[in-house]
Amino acid sequence: MLQQYIKRILTARVYDVAIESPIDHAGFLSERLGNKIILKREDLQPVYSFKLRGACNKVMQLPQEERKRGLVAASAGNHAQGLALVAQQLGLPCTIVMPNTTPDIKVKAVRARGAEAVLRGDTFDEAYAYSQTLVEEKGYVYIHPYDDEDVIAGQGTIAMELLHQTKGNVDAIFVPVGGGGLIAGIAAYIKYLRPEIKVIGVESDESACLYEAMKADERVILDQVGIFADGVAVAQIGENTWKVARDYVDEVVTVSTDEICAAMKDIFNDTRAIAEPAGALGVAGLKKYVAREGVTDKNLVAVVSGANTNFDRLRHVAERAEIGEQREALLAVTIPERPGAFRKFCELLGKRNITEFNYRYADDDQAQIFAGIQLSDQNDRHALVETLNHNDYLVVDLTENEMAKVHVRYMVGGRAENAVNEVIYRFEFPERPGALMRFLNQLGHKWNISMFHYRNHGAAYGRVLAGLQVPEGERELLQEYMNKLGYRYWEETDNPAYQLFLK
Repeated sequence: MLQQYIKRILTARVYDVAIESPIDHAGFLSERLGNKIILKREDLQPVYSFKLRGACNKVMQLPQEERKRGLVAASAGNHAQGLALVAQQLGLPCTIVMPNTTPDIKVKAVRARGAEAVLRGDTFDEAYAYSQTLVEEKGYVYIHPYDDEDVIAGQGTIAMELLHQTKGNVDAIFVPVGGGGLIAGIAAYIKYLRPEIKVIGVESDESACLYEAMKADERVILDQVGIFADGVAVAQIGENTWKVARDYVDEVVTVSTDEICAAMKDIFNDTRAIAEPAGALGVAGLKKYVAREGVTDKNLVAVVSGANTNFDRLRHVAERAEIGEQREALLAVTIPERPGAFRKFCELLGKRNITEFNYRYADDDQAQIFAGIQLSDQNDRHALVETLNHNDYLVVDLTENEMAKVHVRYMVGGRAENAVNEVIYRFEFPERPGALMRFLNQLGHKWNISMFHYRNHGAAYGRVLAGLQVPEGERELLQEYMNKLGYRYWEETDNPAYQLFLK
């Protein structure tokens, strides 16, 4: 089987459209992990994804009469863009069927290259079924995104380049897996020429079709597929790709959404490039493998497979990256409802920064706060919880709680009917150690804080919304204290948002 693929890879027609993508040394990540980390930059292809290779090779291998009938494919987006570009350059009609969940940037990219984009269903399988209807009704030639020998061979040219670029000095290659075309092509070439090099697949734990197939020793269909890493949201590994993967892929590592987000941040730190979630799988799996095996001084390659993502998804990625890196804890903490209690809580944190603090007055005895705390590592999280428990704070660790991370952190609050004499102020203060404590030392020991919201956004200035219970006769004194702080502030007591939702 491998000899058959080697011949196809060596004769593949990918460079009519694709480029030989460069490799980058990931300096920051290498230093942190104690290994030489190399990134294979398929995100730099003309369509920002490796999928261009397979699409190009398949079309170039078709007889002229088949090409002219028109091309059709079902794709989450990256294969679609590759095929659309090939069709545009060859002057061929092309229709792409895409799931409704496909990021808008990918839909627009397909249409910009002259192809017709048709949205059908919420999964790849539903889009695929409609594409087959078009094949039957209109005679189009179907170009499969991954389960085709010519497509697999096109993706295998990545391995050919990689061995040349690294002079073969590689111990393991970490490859994102969706339907399996990429890893099948890479594994076929590597295992034929350099069988000692490990080929390790990486899947999202929400779409781990190859992992489950290898566990069952047969292709399986997942009951449901998560769509965060939409580029690999496939319910079943391909038939042709499985024939290669089951014998020549060494293992499969699965990673969480948080770990993917952390990997996206790692890639950005080293390259200033923003990978899509599926494109960052290789780095996420590499990091998990290194942590599990404790390997050092190895040459490890991660394929950065694509960079097609919507900009507005980066809000979610930024929130989850620190948790994925185990550098932030989310805690629910019960503290006494009295002046100075929050300040004492902050003192117990030591030098750890507060990344988020949500609190709303509930009753006169206890306050329930939702806090994000910056950590040095996972052990630091456990030490922090122990310290708080030892000082009689009731703590619930929500760091691994999906509902808390996605929803509850934005819903903390509500009305407080017993928060009498409440005034609302908005503050800005410089993001530097001690700034928050200075605020609390000036105001928090004299008046009860009835509401507090703060989130570190990585900007030069932190922003706080705070409620204080200040009797009418002490309002002038409050102004004096705030002027001493030297921070910019605005009174928001009459703000309709406060009046309608928080008062």
